[in-house]
Amino acid sequence: MPTVPNQPVYIHACGSHSALGWNADMIHQHLQAGSTPNMQLSRDWLNDGSETVVGVAAGPLPEISEQFAHQNTHNNRLTLSALLQMDEPIQKAIKEYGADRIAVIVGTSTSGISDGEQAISQWQQSQQLPQHFDYHQQEMANTSRFIAEYYGITGPNYTISTACSSSGRVFISAQRLLKAGLVDAVIAGGADTLCKLTLNGFYGLEALSHQHCNPFSDNRDGINIGEAAAFMLLSLEKPAEQQPCVALMGAGDSSDAHHISAPHPEGAGAEQAMRKALKQAGLKPQNIGYINAHGTATKLNDAMEAKAIERVFGNQTPVSSTKPLTGHTLGAASAIEAAICWHVLHYQLPLPAQINDGKSDEFSIQLAHTQQTLERPAILSNSFAFGGNNVSLIFGYPND
Repeated sequence: MPTVPNQPVYIHACGSHSALGWNADMIHQHLQAGSTPNMQLSRDWLNDGSETVVGVAAGPLPEISEQFAHQNTHNNRLTLSALLQMDEPIQKAIKEYGADRIAVIVGTSTSGISDGEQAISQWQQSQQLPQHFDYHQQEMANTSRFIAEYYGITGPNYTISTACSSSGRVFISAQRLLKAGLVDAVIAGGADTLCKLTLNGFYGLEALSHQHCNPFSDNRDGINIGEAAAFMLLSLEKPAEQQPCVALMGAGDSSDAHHISAPHPEGAGAEQAMRKALKQAGLKPQNIGYINAHGTATKLNDAMEAKAIERVFGNQTPVSSTKPLTGHTLGAASAIEAAICWHVLHYQLPLPAQINDGKSDEFSIQLAHTQQTLERPAILSNSFAFGGNNVSLIFGYPND
């Protein structure tokens, strides 16, 4: 299929499972309430027994059959929960395009590490590993291979792991594969599940909060970590049956490499990623009706992001962080927040409010934090990662 400048990539289906819920009614209820019972205070995760808030993907998960026993991880069960929400469109795409013309691209930072932790614990107690434990379960490529095997897909399948921008880069890769004509559809998204490795790692960096996170507040003291899986079926072909039709309009990335874990203090890379996304989408800052900020609630990240947003957008565009509703889902963060943007656009929901204590700091006080309807037909979503690996995605209604 020939491509044209600024050609949108259409979203044919979206499925997700996180602390927000696992069906549209639940997700919408929690988005509009600005709270969810699945952000839970727990003493189970930190080695010293301290409390922290985690975003739990509560609710039922599908079983993985004996055929895929070697792929039976919590990460893959959560992934399957999201995928089964869009099973019919996936099957339709396989039938229409062929299994070799569909790609699977996954972003993750934990893969099956939590299952590895449980296996080690069992080994320490009994000197035996769980029956179906396989080292491959905790390799980064595990989930993309599981999806391909589950659906019999023989097109490209691979995993991207760039920390908290992992599943944002997935959309950039999907866009490139489609526009190069290498595939006709892509299953794109991310999955990360709670594990002690990452929680104690962030605790060691003094980046973890012991209470509900407080994005863009002067009183913020760190992140909450969550788990999530979110996936979309993407194609250059416009879905005839969907109204309104939502698409990935543009994507921008950068790598400022300021520090191994801290962002550039002035948000240089963040600004570059946002401007590149706008340019690719053929949009101006005033065309963006809402910004879903990375908004982790750490001192450095929120300050630099507020500066970068103000330079690009001024103070007229509504901004909020939805991480108080999901936790920071790390490698799945871009994907779950892309799914939130899709829900706002597809179901024409009110914009998510800024969830904090109302005490903005000196950097973010100029940002527009009001809850309102989407007045301009495009949303920008940011994800910024260790090493200055930055991604901005724009979703909206194409004019075609």
